[in-house]
Amino acid sequence: MQQTIRFVTTGDGVKLAYAASGEGPPLLKTANWLNHLEFDWQSPVWGHWFTQFSAFNRLYRYDIRGSGLSDWVDSNLDFAQQVADLECVADAAGLDRFALLGISQGASVAIEFAARHPERVTHLVIHGGFSRGWAKRGPDSDRAGRAWAELVRVGWGVNSTAAYRRLFAELFIPHATEDQTSWFEEMQRRTTTPELAARIMEAAGQIDVSDRLSAVKAPTLVLHPRGDAVVPFDQGRRIAAGIAGASFVELDSENHLLVESEPAWNRFKEEVGEFLGWRREAPRRRASDAPGESDDLAMLTAREREILDLVASGATNQEIADRLFISEKTVRNHLTAIFDKIGVSSRSQAIVFARDRGLAGRPH
Repeated sequence: MQQTIRFVTTGDGVKLAYAASGEGPPLLKTANWLNHLEFDWQSPVWGHWFTQFSAFNRLYRYDIRGSGLSDWVDSNLDFAQQVADLECVADAAGLDRFALLGISQGASVAIEFAARHPERVTHLVIHGGFSRGWAKRGPDSDRAGRAWAELVRVGWGVNSTAAYRRLFAELFIPHATEDQTSWFEEMQRRTTTPELAARIMEAAGQIDVSDRLSAVKAPTLVLHPRGDAVVPFDQGRRIAAGIAGASFVELDSENHLLVESEPAWNRFKEEVGEFLGWRREAPRRRASDAPGESDDLAMLTAREREILDLVASGATNQEIADRLFISEKTVRNHLTAIFDKIGVSSRSQAIVFARDRGLAGRPH
């Protein structure tokens, strides 16, 4: 699989690098603390993430200003500019409606964009994110964050000892292989300067989108590793609790960035795949019960087909929730995704769509 890298110039004259890979519905990953489109692409830390999303989506990524292939500028690194840069990349890529993936620091940027542009965001996926930066979580967190930033300033760079860089690698991925740890150390050297890395980290510390969560209208999935040492687990819970109808998934991991070999990565793929509607074969009870396959239905997950079948049979949202042992809010989120995929805008249109394709052959 290949990626295509392009550049866009922001309103203040900064060149941002962005990449596209894969085919399918568009999904834009917001930039996190440090990125490098080319170096990340072959990474033992990020590679399985990009391969997975590119297999089902047209994946867009970009390097945050001050790092990677974007201009290494030392001005306008604050949160407001980060959101403006996301808007710039989305427009340059020609994205109208798309899913957003926010990881770590990128989660807050995604949340703010979704709150500002509800008409553009079809789905919001948050992993290891926070609504309040480290400087906004109390004196202990503030003190720790400042110490981290100073460690970056004095410990990174070509002439520094690898011990400082290894510290950050083990914080972000405590159960990494030696190859993954070595890559993370090298990423810190290649991606930006120690001063810029520290300043981007300090800008992240000042973020607070806690009062913007209620403005997010897109169906939202929040995942967070239970033992995350970089972003506290409670931050993920707070995001999910603040966004109406959001689903929350606790991942059994201590890695801030999930590695491919751990069980939590499989759980992540299952949950995100179900949420985004990645194609998979629907289980069938008996051959005689199976509806005829159609391209229109192939885009739906097994759960989405089940819900559409129940809708077409006349079941209400609450009846569907009771039957499937899920919440009514989760049913509404699934219906939003179903309507978007099959191109209808009302329940009555969905019923006609389903019955024309052989669903709802039996009352429920």
